[in-house]
Amino acid sequence: MSATWVTQTTQVTRRWTIDGIRQPWGLGVAVIQPVIWLLLFGNVFSSVATVPGFGSDDYMTFLVPGILMMTVLYSGAWAGTGFIDDIRSGVMDRMLTSPVHRSSLVAGQLVQQLVICFVQGLCVLGIGVLAGASYEGGPLGLLVALGASMLLAAAFCSLSAAVALLARDQTALIGISTIIVLPATFLSTALMPTSLLPSWVQTVAQFNPLTWAVEIARTSMSTDVDWSLVGTRSLWLLLLAAVVAWWSVRAMRTYQRSL
Repeated sequence: MSATWVTQTTQVTRRWTIDGIRQPWGLGVAVIQPVIWLLLFGNVFSSVATVPGFGSDDYMTFLVPGILMMTVLYSGAWAGTGFIDDIRSGVMDRMLTSPVHRSSLVAGQLVQQLVICFVQGLCVLGIGVLAGASYEGGPLGLLVALGASMLLAAAFCSLSAAVALLARDQTALIGISTIIVLPATFLSTALMPTSLLPSWVQTVAQFNPLTWAVEIARTSMSTDVDWSLVGTRSLWLLLLAAVVAWWSVRAMRTYQRSL
């Protein structure tokens, strides 16, 4: 009798988790990265808060939601490297000869990546407090912000997995990921409010998933939460994550047929 989909996914997640524990430097870098970003951007752009039209006197409070989403965005973009390693070592081919569901192979790795992103999110929020950021939305606001970060991470982890399975090359994955995440970062409201962006960037930012997630976090962590915005942007992120997850499973099946 074959194991259920949940059991298979759990075992795949366990395998990736054990592999991550054996290489703790990866998690260390993942935690240190947002620290550098908070300190770097927080100090370099702190004077932006004095510009008329900024809308806030505290740039660090404004910045933390942006860094939170940037952190999971970049982590998600490199998630596919694990599949590249499996392809090179032959582990992927052996896994595909087993009766495990192909969607479990994708979902198990995704769950492990989301756990890492959740830990990163907690670190960003904690460091933000130490750096002087204030979270007026309370515990509920923080949970909503973390939820938005998980949806964004799910979308980009799945995207990275799909690209890795189709490209099957580390250099190609890095190049494609860079082309996606850098424009996504600077064509969003992660670092600057909409009012200070050029008009064409404002237009592009409206369709940027990073902006959707940042908007959810900023309003949920404020005193005046726009639940309508939270609901609509969350729905968009959920739909995006679902579509890209479906594509990543299709990419796994495409890879299998090419063997």
